[in-house]
Amino acid sequence: MILPMGIFFPDPLFERFAVRALSHALYGGADFGECFVTASQIAKGDPDSWFHAWTATADRVFAIADACAAAGRSVSAREAYLRASNYYRTSYLPLFGAPVEARLVEAFDREAEAFARAAERMVPAVEAVEIPYEGTSLPGYFHRADDSGLPRPTLIATNGYDATVHEAHFAHAVAAVRRGYHCLTFDGPGQGRPLIHQGLVFRPDWEAVVGPVVDYALSRPDVDPQRIALTGWSFGGYLAPRAASGEHRLAACIADPGQWDLLEALRMTMPLPPAVRERLPEIAPADLEALEAQIRSNPYLHWTFRRALWVHGLESLADYFRIAGAYSLKGRAERIRCPTFVAWAEADPIARFADQLYAALQCPRTLVRFTTAEGAGGHCEETGRSLFHQRAYDWLDAVFTSPRTPDPG
Repeated sequence: MILPMGIFFPDPLFERFAVRALSHALYGGADFGECFVTASQIAKGDPDSWFHAWTATADRVFAIADACAAAGRSVSAREAYLRASNYYRTSYLPLFGAPVEARLVEAFDREAEAFARAAERMVPAVEAVEIPYEGTSLPGYFHRADDSGLPRPTLIATNGYDATVHEAHFAHAVAAVRRGYHCLTFDGPGQGRPLIHQGLVFRPDWEAVVGPVVDYALSRPDVDPQRIALTGWSFGGYLAPRAASGEHRLAACIADPGQWDLLEALRMTMPLPPAVRERLPEIAPADLEALEAQIRSNPYLHWTFRRALWVHGLESLADYFRIAGAYSLKGRAERIRCPTFVAWAEADPIARFADQLYAALQCPRTLVRFTTAEGAGGHCEETGRSLFHQRAYDWLDAVFTSPRTPDPG
């Protein structure tokens, strides 16, 4: 569902950011009053005002958490640290892009610190982990369903363009743990700490990222090796099935929403002259001058493409078109062997290719549609996550209870 314009802002970009922050109230990441009061202090279309208002709220809530922690009030401290983490993340969204501002880095570090303090106060405690990856490591959190040490089904969660391992707690982990799954969240290249502090950018062959994550999961005695699933949201709706096309130790895959081909999506949605559209991706910068002028005049588009260039490590829009074709499931979807859940949401513009992914799959497959009338028609069902989790995780329950031995090859 897209909330009526003006719940927070008439500006569609700020409205999207604010609704996203509030959506995490479902799993303890926000409070209604804190979000509405913060929004009321933001000047129209002003990123600086946005940053200052959300960081002020985050600082205030973080101080509450510190005071509760000092008094031995662990539950109160944990709840406040979680909200503060989400608010710090929300504060830097309008700044997302290169050159990277120091205040974005500072806000991200505060987001990470607040979440770490909350994690150690959760029951069971949520474990910070480092996953070996190509001479460095990727940050993750292992959310345990219980402290028994017995092998449990485990959900690995991958993010998209601008979410972080901390936001994945609200998006995936809480609902998974409540159903008896362990949940391993992580940030890969182009995401969170790997992007901001390690300079790692996206790569299309996400199986090369998820492989080491599965290796780590299998190193734990509390993970059932026969019941490991992968879920991805937003751009993760490409990354997860791409990973599953080459990582056959997975027992299930969830694409939220299902995606197909980044270049084809750009070709269909960008206002380009027919001659330029036909030549994609082989175009010159001059071919994009009119489009770039339109992007500069539209704050939503400007933010969208500024974000894309940063996470992919690119300098120009022409470069983005040139690399987009590598992010495709053409010829890859057929290689997915595990049961796959494909989500489609009515008002989510990036879900338009979910049917193509579903049609190309040759594994056991399920396509689930989420509608505006249900309150779940928006991007990644963000205003209807409880419905998404009910449908996706009930499906996963059925997959995990069906006999299957993942292919080690």
